[in-house]
Amino acid sequence: MIDSLDWFAMTQAERNDADSLLRILRNRLAEDDPRITGCNIGMNSGASAGQTVFHVHIHLIPRRDGDMENPRGGVRSVNPGKMHY
Repeated sequence: MIDSLDWFAMTQAERNDADSLLRILRNRLAEDDPRITGCNIGMNSGASAGQTVFHVHIHLIPRRDGDMENPRGGVRSVNPGKMHY
């Protein structure tokens, strides 16, 4: 069963608003901290994808050069201590 409380249930207007909000927040973060050189953007859609909070939410994770030994893998390993909470 597809849960209606995920990214895919949003209207196009809602997705456009979410995109705009991500851009606004990223710009604010970068203004406050010029060391930010990238961001991870992630979400889980559906229980089988790991969604545990059943409302739409998007993780915007600011990244800095050297904040991890190897940033490959993106949001899956951004905080190894919380990968299986």
